[in-house]
Parts: sequence; C-alpha cells; structure tokens
Amino acid sequence: MAQRKGRKSNPEGRMALKEHLKELRKRLFKCALAVVIGSVAGFFLYNPVMQELARPIEEINGTNGRVATLNYDGVASAFDFMIQISVFIGLVIASPVWLYQLWAFVTPGLKTKERRIALSFLAVAVPLFLAGITLAWLVFPTAIQTLTSFTPEGFSNIITVTVFVPFFLKLALAFGIAFLLPVVLFGLNLLGIVSGRQILKGWRITVFLVCVFAAMAAPGADAMSMFYLAVPLLALFFLAIGLCLLNDKRRARRRASMEAETEATADRASHIEGL
Repeated sequence: MAQRKGRKSNPEGRMALKEHLKELRKRLFKCALAVVIGSVAGFFLYNPVMQELARPIEEINGTNGRVATLNYDGVASAFDFMIQISVFIGLVIASPVWLYQLWAFVTPGLKTKERRIALSFLAVAVPLFLAGITLAWLVFPTAIQTLTSFTPEGFSNIITVTVFVPFFLKLALAFGIAFLLPVVLFGLNLLGIVSGRQILKGWRITVFLVCVFAAMAAPGADAMSMFYLAVPLLALFFLAIGLCLLNDKRRARRRASMEAETEATADRASHIEGL
C-alpha cells in the first residue's frame, strides 16, 4: 500500500477501519483531481475528437446512396456532450493515476520487493487499458457501418448525439476495463488468493461470461464488435492462466526446496545430538 507511518513497527501495514476510510478518501481525492485536470485537457481536444467520431457517418453518405446525419436533440445537448466527452478524455489521460491509486489501496502492506511488483503491475495495466480504448476506437467505424447497413434503400439514418456518443463511451470503457482482467487474475495469483488450476477449472464458464460481456458491451445487433472484443479478451485470459500456472510451479519448487532444506537441517541437528 502507499506509504505507511511506522512501517518498521508495523511491517504488515495493518490499519484500523477509520484509517482505511481516511486513506480511501485521500486516494479518491487524488483520483478526482487527476480526472479534473485531464478533463480540462479533454475540453481542448473535444472538437477534433468529435470530428473523428463523426467520420464514419460522413463516409456512409458516400456509399450505396445512403444518407446519415448526426443531430443534437436539445438546446443544451451540445454542451452536455462536450462535458461527457471531456470527462471521458480526462479518464483516459488520468488512467495511470487512478489505476495506481486503486492498486495501492487494495494491495496489503507491501515490502520492498512487493512494491516493485506493484509498480510492474501498473506498468502493464496502463498499456492494457489504453490498448482496450484503442481497439474500441478501431472497432467503432466498423460497428457504425455494420449497424447502419440494415437501413432499407431509400431511408435515412437520422442519428441523435444522445445515442451516438453513449454508444462509443460504453464500447470504449468496456474494452478498456475488460483488458485489465489478466492483470487482476495474475495479481490475485501472486497474492496467493487463487491458483492457476482453480482459474483453469472454470474456463468454460469464463468463456461463456466473456461472450455475454462482449455482447452486452456491443449494443445492438453488431456481431463484429462483439467478436473483436471477445477474441482478444479470451487470448489475454488464457495468457493470464499460463502465467499463473508458471508462477504456481515456481512457488511449488521454492516450497519444496525450503522443505528439503529444513529436513536437511533437522537431520544434521539430530545427527549432532546423536554424537
């Protein structure tokens, strides 16, 4: 966990409930501050981001004679969605901060070696989260093209921003958070909470849940975005299982070595006593 007062006198980093609540409040404040600062930067990136999001709609107008437009359905809608997009960009920019604060809070008191492991987790978690966001960005045009392709000839797609923007935000956040699953599984394995065999035992249920999650994360009847999310998630899941199994083997070898060393020490002690 983050810096603890009196770590020498309290090596396990134990804290009272009141101290935990204080630490939680402090970390939430740091997360909120980082998101606010990132949202200010997002405010200046709002227009170019919206132009990129609208590009698939513009491309529809040039194919198959179809017509599609984006519309705001209220006086304050443009301002509301400027805030939403700015906050979303702020979440992405501030992801190293809030991911670290989250990991630091849920991890028990760490020793020096364990703190290095925690930082390595952060180094992996941030790129994975950003990779999920990037994949969602790449999938988004395909999702729009697929969904609007069901429009009958002679009809137009008059899309409101109140539907269009939440569609993207839901897709992007689902991809980003889902890509953190391997880090969580491997972290739980390192902490000794679950073993690789325990995770592997429920692989069928996990595959089913991943497919359900991918279907929920891809609104509408867009099977392609579901496919693009489920495949990398399953690949990352089985990669995490492989790492957990390797870590279990390493832990078992270390335990066997320690037990053999203990037995050898006991044998030497008994031999000396016998003399």
